[in-house]
Amino acid sequence: MKKEKIRKPMGRAGSLLASLVITAIVGFAYFYVSLPAINPQSGDFYSFLLLLCVVYTISVFLLSTDPLKGTTVLRTPKEKVKDWFQFVKRSCLPVLILFAAVVLVAVVGQIISMPVFRASAYRELLTVQTGDFATDIAEISFKEIPTLDRNSAEYLGDRQMGTLSDMVSQFEYSNDSTQINYQGRPVRVAPIAYADLIKWFTNRGNGLPAYVVVDMVTQEATVTRLAEGMKYSFSEPLNRNIMRHLRFQYPTMMFATPEFEIDEQGHPWWIAPRVVKTIGLFGGIDIQGAVLVDAVTGESQYYEEVPTWVDTLYVPELIMQQYDYYGTLVHGFINSVLGQRDVTQTTSGYNYIAMNDDVYMYTGVTSANADQSNLGFLLTNQRTKETHFYTAPGATEEAAKLSAQGVVQDLGYVATFPILLNIAGEPTYFIPLKDATNLVKTYAMVNVAQYQIVATGTTVPACEQSYIQMLSDKGVTQVEQLPQTEAKGTVAEIRTAVIEGNSFYFIRLQGEKDFYSLSAAQNREVVTLNVGDTVTIQYAQPLPPNPYLDSVPPLSIYDGYVLHINSRAPAASPAS
Repeated sequence: MKKEKIRKPMGRAGSLLASLVITAIVGFAYFYVSLPAINPQSGDFYSFLLLLCVVYTISVFLLSTDPLKGTTVLRTPKEKVKDWFQFVKRSCLPVLILFAAVVLVAVVGQIISMPVFRASAYRELLTVQTGDFATDIAEISFKEIPTLDRNSAEYLGDRQMGTLSDMVSQFEYSNDSTQINYQGRPVRVAPIAYADLIKWFTNRGNGLPAYVVVDMVTQEATVTRLAEGMKYSFSEPLNRNIMRHLRFQYPTMMFATPEFEIDEQGHPWWIAPRVVKTIGLFGGIDIQGAVLVDAVTGESQYYEEVPTWVDTLYVPELIMQQYDYYGTLVHGFINSVLGQRDVTQTTSGYNYIAMNDDVYMYTGVTSANADQSNLGFLLTNQRTKETHFYTAPGATEEAAKLSAQGVVQDLGYVATFPILLNIAGEPTYFIPLKDATNLVKTYAMVNVAQYQIVATGTTVPACEQSYIQMLSDKGVTQVEQLPQTEAKGTVAEIRTAVIEGNSFYFIRLQGEKDFYSLSAAQNREVVTLNVGDTVTIQYAQPLPPNPYLDSVPPLSIYDGYVLHINSRAPAASPAS
């Protein structure tokens, strides 16, 4: 019978070495999956250190020889405790001291970073300037007003993927879009993603071949194909995963979630804002520059000041958090909890406004009671964090949404989160309304100060016409305060078209090649107009070319909202 070999117990040096090897393996696996920043201001770093201490201690206990084995002397409980203490002291004491130090630093760091001790420092995270709405916020043209919210834009992007027969079986829409200004237009851009792990394995050599652009004004979704595929993205499971790629290149930096953007030439990038803690050890989260990663090549560079084409550095959630510190800690921490004198806070949502080739985050500001009225609103540049507060007492965004839905309640449309606009000098909520399929069907404008003033229209121009007329009728805006651009002349040509159920009259005056669009719903006298009549038309911004009038190029169409008939053409005399 073969005699079994008796394995000798591992010596102290061997057990310690084996424990270190096991700890290193477990630590590398944890680091590869969780990607903690090697930074004393990162909470994940402390979790990583504590895990290493625990793994090492357990390994030493499992691999070391029992200190009580090999003796025939009866040991008392006191002696057994002493033996274990000596064992721990010899093998694990430095690690246990490290464990206790890590816990102590984390707890003390958390305490000294609390707002209760550093209220003034938290309030200074955000600098808020007071602005004048009518002066700062210019009236934007129809071609710059976003008519979609994020959900609708991503629905259109996903539907566009279904039209691409060569991609749909291998790739899918990522549902991870970013709103940017691209070549002067507000759009949402999103990368496509591998459909599953098998599709990644078979396509990873070429990378992701395209990204999706959704125009927030025209609601047109397009898939832009790349000459060379994107190798770095969130859909990569291994080293080319964008977060893992960043961590290996910048092991000590803390990052916010990278945002996908394209530059003005359409090249794809990942924008990874660098997170810093400015108060104590863990408090005062802020952004300090960003790492820009080429989505195709993986080349990266850190910028203290990012290029101007970058639109998203400060995400709305961070801006709102910083304003809440600014608004609630106005008279110290105690007042923010008990008296709440002059305490303000942001409302529950946000949206985006495109101005000056930048993207601004908009949110309302309300009192500490979070009632149904706003005190004003914030506009923050998402690249520079420049923030302005505008006093505009009125309805909250949620109240405005309910008001808009009430006008079309028979149709069952759902209001999206409002966009704040300057219409005739008045702060105005612009609210697209969508149906059950997530498609925008109509639009509403709600006055911020008097949210019972609600105008709707199936087109943005028609909605604005109705709204401006309501402002005049209600005496909110005097006629002389409305845009006074006007045209006078004799009617040379009249054309009509029914657009989305509304009758529009397109009028050309003698000596002009331009047409003026007038809605019959807002200007009923237009239906009585004849060629030869003398009229005055007040009009707004030029509209995009209308498909009903493509036979008369080149053509400009101006949105008229007020028609005055100055004189009628003489009636034709009867034939003798």
